[in-house]
Order: sequence, then C-alpha cells, then structure tokens
Amino acid sequence: MKNTNDNKQLYYFLSVYALIYMLTAIYGIFTPVYLNNMGFNSSYIGILLSIGPFISIFAQPIWGSAGDRASSKNNILIIMVFFSGVSFLLYKASSNFYYLFLIISIYTFFQTSINPLTDAITLEFLDTTNLRFGSIRLAGTIGYAFMAFVAGYFSDKNINFIFPIYFLITIGAIIYIRKLPKIVGHQAKKNKVSVTEILKHEDIMILMLFNMMAQISLGFYNSFFPVYYKSLGAGNRLLGLAMLMAALSETPFLLLSNKIVDKLSIKTTLLISSFIMSLRWFITYSVQNTYLMLLVNLLHGSSFIVFSYCTATYINRNIPKELKVSGQTMNGLIGMGFGRIIGSMAGGFLSDAFGIRKVFLINSVFTFIIFIVFYFIFKFFKFESKEFQG
Repeated sequence: MKNTNDNKQLYYFLSVYALIYMLTAIYGIFTPVYLNNMGFNSSYIGILLSIGPFISIFAQPIWGSAGDRASSKNNILIIMVFFSGVSFLLYKASSNFYYLFLIISIYTFFQTSINPLTDAITLEFLDTTNLRFGSIRLAGTIGYAFMAFVAGYFSDKNINFIFPIYFLITIGAIIYIRKLPKIVGHQAKKNKVSVTEILKHEDIMILMLFNMMAQISLGFYNSFFPVYYKSLGAGNRLLGLAMLMAALSETPFLLLSNKIVDKLSIKTTLLISSFIMSLRWFITYSVQNTYLMLLVNLLHGSSFIVFSYCTATYINRNIPKELKVSGQTMNGLIGMGFGRIIGSMAGGFLSDAFGIRKVFLINSVFTFIIFIVFYFIFKFFKFESKEFQG
C-alpha cells in the first residue's frame, strides 16, 4: 500500500511540474511576440517585461511569509495559480500601453512566486522520501518543451490562442495541486523567525548574488530572443521548436544533477555554467541562420537549469525549516526580480541603441566578466559548507 501511495504522490508532483512549466512557456516565450505584434518597439517591450520582476520585489516577500506561516502552503499556491490565470486572460482586452502595464502588474503579483513555492513544497516533501528533485523537475522541462512546440504551432496562425489555453492549463494545475500532500508552514503554530536570519548565511547570500548576475544575462535572452529570432525569418512554429530544443537540453543535467554537483561542488558547477553561458551568447551573436540557431539553443541546458537547481536545493538543505519558503522566494526576488529587471530594461534600451544582435555580444562579455569575478570570490573567500566549496 505504501508503494502505491508513493507512486500516486510522485504522479501528482510530476503532473504539477509539467503543468506549471507549460504556463511558464506560454508566458515567457510568447508574451514578447504578442507585444511585438501589438506594435511596441524594443524599449517599450523591455519596460513592460521588466514590470514583472519589479513587482516581484514586493510580492516575493509577501508570498514567502504567507507560505511559511500558512496552515497549508498548498492553498497559497492554488490562490496564486488561479489569479494568475484569470489576469492573463485580461491581456487581450486592450493594446493600450498603460492598460497592459496595469494588467502585467496584477498578473505578476500572483505569478512571480509560483515556481519558488512549488519548489519549496516539493523539496520539503522529498526530505521524507528517497526521490530526487532532479527527476521531478524534469517533468517541468518536458512540460515546457511540449507547450513551446504546441503553442508555437497554433500561435503561428493566431497569437490569441495563448490566452484560453493558459487558463485551461491553470485549472488542470489546480486540480493536481489539491492532490499533493499537505505541507504546513513551520511558523504556523510555532515562534516566528525573522527573515533577516537568512542574511546571516554568507554562503547563501553569495549564491543568490551569483544567481542574480546570471539572471541579468538570461533576462535579456528571455525578453528578446523570440523577437530577434523572428527578425531572422523564423515563424512562431520554428520559435516553438527552438524553445523545445532549449528545454529538452536540460534533461542530461537534471538526470545527472546529484552526481555532477557531488563530484564538482556547487561553486565549480556554477562557474562552468557561467563560462558556457558567455560562450553561448557569443555564438548566438555570430550565427544568423535560423536552423543553426536551433543547435545553439541546445546550450541552454547548461545555464538556467543549473543555477535554478543549485540554488533551490542548496537553500533547502542549509536554511532553517521555518524559513524554507522565504529562502526560496528571496532567491526569486534577488534573481528573478532584480536580475530580470536589469536584464529586460537594459536589454531594451541597448537593443534600440545598437540592435538586438550586438547586445548578445555585449551580454557575452558581461557574462564572462561575471565568471572572472566569482572565480576570484570563490578563490579568496572560504565557506564552511563542503557541499558549496568542494
């Protein structure tokens, strides 16, 4: 009976991750395309896409605290998923810049902490099992890849396809979240623990800072690669295929993540990732053939997922249990908040000034500097955690 129950729980977690990342694919890939179709230039697209990270600066601490204090973290996740789905439907009501500014703000308030809270619930459940986070997170990658291709195919005919499909997936996600084992916030019945306790963990703060720098680089890619790829002659179908290949490229790392990190350490894994990221942006700048760009996108598997996995698992293992959700949302705040604001806004202004292609070259140099700076930070600052330092 126990094995049967464990298999059911595994199925529910896999389903939640697949559906949540389908939502991420629709918003992340096709919102820039939608805004471009509405006639906005790179600067305006950059401003609109940076609203989300800006809102997350205020929303992440709110949802983090709510999760840590809730009698059920699952219910907090359901609220966020539902209202993000409702607000996304409202996008197409008007193409007015100020209207979209308002709706994106509302949407992001609910959406910004969905992934960190999902990770927090999952990682806490996995602490009581022999299951690996990488195996469950792989379902998210598959869901993202699947939806990138499907949404690309249908939105090539009508971009408005993304709105109803997003809401339908939202309903599916809520159904499966309700089936997950109930995870109680550790501050629900106990003494309150201040979130400032996180700041005392020097290794975690360094890790979050490194993640923020990486997210600046990735923020530009996420906001402007779809627009740039279409400018090279790619349609939405080919764009969907490019993002499918990018997502599936995460599979090897997710399957081998524990072995890789155990062998190399957190710091070495992230340094290698940042170096490959710099190389990737240089190749993206150099290649202008839409089909060769599909191959370039295979390097995605060594960037976002590496930082996402390493930071999420390390925080879960090394932070007080009363602050597990706050730790994940603080990481989201610093990385997906500050990092993505800078990446989107700076990318937009630089793209209007120099063109998107040249900004990929600038991004390559920027990421290489990040690699050098953190190489020396890790070399001269010693941390107590053997998992981090190696």
